[in-house]
Amino acid sequence: MNKSVPFEVQPLNATFGAIITGIRLADITDTQFQQLYQVWLNYALLIFPGQNLSNDEQTAFAERFGELEFKLAPISNVLKDGSVRSVDANDDVMKILKGNMGWHADSTYMPVQAKGAVFTAHVVPDEDGETGWADMRAAWDALDNATQSRLETLSAYHSLHYSQAKAGFNQSNDGEYSGYGFHDDNPPLRPLVKVHPETGRKSLLIGRHAFGIPGLPEADSEQILDDLMDFACQEPRVYYHHWQPGDVALWDNRCLLHRACMWNMTEPRVMYHARIRGDDVTEAAQTAQA
Repeated sequence: MNKSVPFEVQPLNATFGAIITGIRLADITDTQFQQLYQVWLNYALLIFPGQNLSNDEQTAFAERFGELEFKLAPISNVLKDGSVRSVDANDDVMKILKGNMGWHADSTYMPVQAKGAVFTAHVVPDEDGETGWADMRAAWDALDNATQSRLETLSAYHSLHYSQAKAGFNQSNDGEYSGYGFHDDNPPLRPLVKVHPETGRKSLLIGRHAFGIPGLPEADSEQILDDLMDFACQEPRVYYHHWQPGDVALWDNRCLLHRACMWNMTEPRVMYHARIRGDDVTEAAQTAQA
């Protein structure tokens, strides 16, 4: 318990993350926000049980961290009429939901990687449907010196086209999904080792969108990236949250990976995602779309 802040901080049983209680996010003061921001930089993932934020309240809270990358987006298998989507393999929205079950960081396939996200649970299944996070700072720290030295010389391209196709979820050209993140131009190139712009800590920048390490054969590149994912996303560097309606999660996309978990997709699951835009300098790719 941290007595230096006016809310309760209960660290998770992992290398990162904390449960935050004793604060109402919709009514947070500027002073409380600055204190919360520092706790967030330290723990990278904050879970706020039972906040029950409205969409407007969620957006307003996310905007305190900076400009949003896009307006509040539903992450949902429920149609506008309230019915649950078919688990049809040709449903492009379902393809995205299933693709998101692979470990990833948000918007690494965009010219500017996201800073973070505020995620809320509205309707959740009785079982399963958790969200997992993985600490890429602790993963970096756990590597031996020789591996660290080699990785600091390497980069990888990032593409949503690539990751969806690798998972077997090729998107149709005229499907219902809006197409956000799908580009025809050259994919961004990002170093495998990222230095956090505010804390200075190093972390691995990997995930399902990463591929094609320049200078290496395709098979060698894929092996390195797969091995890093297997190594990084293990206890005590992972945490899975079982959602209750009203829960809020805030995470730092600059040092964590995350993934959705499977559930009985005939049951509704409705979440809302507010993605915080990254800094144009610190989160820019080495190469980016025009």
